[in-house]
Amino acid sequence: MNVIEELKKRELLYAVTDETLESVLNNETMTFYLGADPTGDSLHVGHLVTYLVARRLSKHGHQPILLIGGGTGQIGDPSGKNAERPLLSIETTKHNVEKISAQVKNILPTAQVVNNYDWLKEYDLFSFLRDIGKHFNLNQMLAKDSVQSRLASGISFTEFTYQIIQSLDFWELYKNQNCKLQLGGQDQWGNITAGLELIRKKEGSNAKAYGLVIPLITKKDGSKFGKSESGAVWLDPKKTSPYAFYQYWINLEDDEAMLRLKQFTDYTFEELDEINALMQETPHLRHAQKALAEAMTLLVHKEEGLANAQNITEALFKNKIETLSATEIEMAFDGLPTANIGDSYSLVDALIDTNLCSSKTEARTMIKQNAVSVNGEKVKDIDAKVDRVNALHNTYTVLRRGKKHYALLKQED
Repeated sequence: MNVIEELKKRELLYAVTDETLESVLNNETMTFYLGADPTGDSLHVGHLVTYLVARRLSKHGHQPILLIGGGTGQIGDPSGKNAERPLLSIETTKHNVEKISAQVKNILPTAQVVNNYDWLKEYDLFSFLRDIGKHFNLNQMLAKDSVQSRLASGISFTEFTYQIIQSLDFWELYKNQNCKLQLGGQDQWGNITAGLELIRKKEGSNAKAYGLVIPLITKKDGSKFGKSESGAVWLDPKKTSPYAFYQYWINLEDDEAMLRLKQFTDYTFEELDEINALMQETPHLRHAQKALAEAMTLLVHKEEGLANAQNITEALFKNKIETLSATEIEMAFDGLPTANIGDSYSLVDALIDTNLCSSKTEARTMIKQNAVSVNGEKVKDIDAKVDRVNALHNTYTVLRRGKKHYALLKQED
């Protein structure tokens, strides 16, 4: 099965700019590129699919270039946006470039990484307008979907020129790196075709280059993929811990988990059929979700991150909090209610201070009903204290109300 056939079967191909691309990819080793603008200091799960398609092309022998938009990141891509992006300082952009470059290399370590700031900074206004701008037709630029969607609300000249600059990127890589293919999401179709047109105008009508776009990945309700109840699921472990990252995949619905397993992992179609059969037989065991969570966490957070995530998941499921390391405790309860307390503290007050209960009456009722646990042990005494001598790692006390409501107490020096 060639790479185009595989992408189609995995529901990862939206369109190509030239149907001969399939034959070219089958018979030649092609250099291709995909880009990321450093508008933030981390990618999130919604960005992953494009890089995973790049991995598939790479496994078929094609050479990836990962372009980090140190220059275009200071302009802002209007694609998929209903308002102007805030302009970033050069210092912020450089910081974001470093962070995102490391994340991208983690996913695709064999790729060459380039920064378009390196060539964009060499252009002055007159050379840009004479050598590049003259090749763009205003009517064609206005017809692009990314521009049309913004005309009603307003689009600045700065963002309007984004397609010119991205086209320049494609031409620069074409002439200097023999890069003949740009990979992107379906919202990048207009920018990619603009780049192909610039290449033909600069290099001649016989110049061959291609575009391949990936369908927009959304949830069943049409909302953006990669969002959780607490917000975006980031690749940066400081923004989304390996445990929270793992849990995102574990909590997908069955049909979506099977689809993402097909799109995001290297499971063969035979293996996918086997997992699907198991899902039909014993859906409560969440075979697809576990396989997906393991594969994605291993890819992004490596073996240590996966081990942490699985240890935490098992400890919480079996109510074995005491088995967790200090690092895993911090990771497990990151973002949940936390209170810093003294060496000895009333359990009732602790339940209120961490918002597990709204009043002393409710707290006492919960304790009497055997609904409160301290470090995995049920507590029935309404006068119970949270003592440092019993804290995990001499610091942490984990409170649980009912089955799903947790909080963390810290008793630090």
